[in-house]
Amino acid sequence: MSAGPDARARVVVVDDDRLIRELVSDAIGDRARVECCDSSESALDALHREPADLIVSDITMPGLSGLELLEEVRRIYPATDFLLLTGHATVESAVSALRMGAADYLAKPVNRDELVLVVERILEQRRLLAENEKLRENLITVESCRNLIRCLEPAEVYTNALDLLLQHLPRQRGLALFHRSSIPTDGIAFRGFSELETRALRDVLVGEKPIDIDAIERIEVLAEGPLHNTLREIGIECEKVAAVPMRGSEKELGVLWLFEDGRPFGTGELDRAKLIAGHAELALRNAERYNEAKDRAFIDDVTEVYNARYLLQATDREIHRADRYGNPLTVLFLDLDRFKLVNDQYGHLVGSRALRRLSEVLLACIRQVDTLARYGGDEFTILLPDTPHDVALDIAERIRKLVEDTLFEAGRDTPFRLSISIGVGTFPQHGRDRTRLLDVADKAMYRAKSLGRNCVCSAADL
Repeated sequence: MSAGPDARARVVVVDDDRLIRELVSDAIGDRARVECCDSSESALDALHREPADLIVSDITMPGLSGLELLEEVRRIYPATDFLLLTGHATVESAVSALRMGAADYLAKPVNRDELVLVVERILEQRRLLAENEKLRENLITVESCRNLIRCLEPAEVYTNALDLLLQHLPRQRGLALFHRSSIPTDGIAFRGFSELETRALRDVLVGEKPIDIDAIERIEVLAEGPLHNTLREIGIECEKVAAVPMRGSEKELGVLWLFEDGRPFGTGELDRAKLIAGHAELALRNAERYNEAKDRAFIDDVTEVYNARYLLQATDREIHRADRYGNPLTVLFLDLDRFKLVNDQYGHLVGSRALRRLSEVLLACIRQVDTLARYGGDEFTILLPDTPHDVALDIAERIRKLVEDTLFEAGRDTPFRLSISIGVGTFPQHGRDRTRLLDVADKAMYRAKSLGRNCVCSAADL
């Protein structure tokens, strides 16, 4: 059925007799948008301007006959229904018209009530068929969305939702931009762009000119906006885009963009986009809950920093990344000096508070991309990606000095001070795997202890 500001069906009436055209138009004018044509040729022109739901045509006319018009319409506009009128009805011509695909056949003189009933029946059949097709497409879409529930990482949800949108709308080009709660930089995914375009888009959208995706609150088709401006600056053609926002229940937020590329988005396509986005948001919230539970399993209860289990996984991951890109990775192994005396003198409650305070001090000394973990007891470990050994030694000394200058609360008693010994080891020169790297940093820390505590020792000195 027709869509737009006037959603009524569009009917083209074709007859060389003006009185017949007016009769048909008057009879169905309150049920449909009617355009009258006096020949088959002008009717084809009208269809070229705007397709119709139904054609009501005389069978005998100068130029192309009604049957010839039917044949052309079935060839060019197969979704358009056809109702034939004639003053010379025969069984043979009726059967011929129906075999060619006509929806029905009426004899002249046309009975107004019969005409209305036939047109209403044809349009109602079209409406039901359209609804059934929409339900079928929605069912196929829902079945495809089952894969989203299996996604346990938010980034997977965004990229799978983008693939589903491109499949079911369907379009060739799209991109996803999303905030990642666990990583300080935005995530991005591309489909249908060249390698050069992908590289340029990544540089500008994540680095130079990030787009405020928080401002996009609903699914809409955009002819202009920040994305269009960004794409023009890097020489990528862009017409209208459909923006599909996705929000989790906590921090997750993203927008998927699909490019029109010469084919306007229809109402049914946007409805399917809403359906996919709804399932994707449910999957996103599920992934959030999963990651929250996973994070709790990796968080130390006392200090609320990562625990040893997380440290081991993170070390493997960072070593793999450092090896892949040829960058250094440095490990700091830290141990409080004579911390047992704090527990003995002030009690374990004060000792736990001191460890929490130490964690705050250490977090203030490192970057978001660094990893701080409580290794066990009063031992802590820091992973410093992309950090050469000499720079890491300076960071370790800054940490040592800051800890030395920090006052730790002792309840009603006088605040006390602590010192810390730190060992420093760097991939790849001091170790090429997790076990070796952590071991040399640990041994460097114990050497610092043997040298009198409250100092920094390099694995190179072992």
